Amino acid sequence: MSTPTPIVYGIPNCDTVKKARAWLAAHGIDHRFHDFKKQGVPAERLAAWMASLGWEPLVNRQGTTWRRLDPAAQAGVHDAATAAALLQEHPSAIKRPVVEWTGEASAEVTVGFQEARWNERRSGSSKG
Repeated sequence: MSTPTPIVYGIPNCDTVKKARAWLAAHGIDHRFHDFKKQGVPAERLAAWMASLGWEPLVNRQGTTWRRLDPAAQAGVHDAATAAALLQEHPSAIKRPVVEWTGEASAEVTVGFQEARWNERRSGSSKG
């Protein structure tokens, strides 16, 4: 029985993505990496993440990209459609990493790296 490979979406030079990928490696969890800068943001995945999590958790309002946007662009993000348009245009405004844990379209999705939560997830799914 093989374990599904998580897909990590992000930007390789992002410190949080680096921490998340290091955690996965340290725990022997193979993963695929999708680089937003090189491969873009898959519109169908973005829509699925928003359906699963809502749009708000995906918008990184603390990041440099968000802070560099003009106030009108920031104010224009008020629902899923406007958030999706902005995140497609500015992938660095997506909170990272986005992880699809089963490596499939029906995956459980998380945003950001929270080591304690990932440890809980691992211990809950590593039985057997």
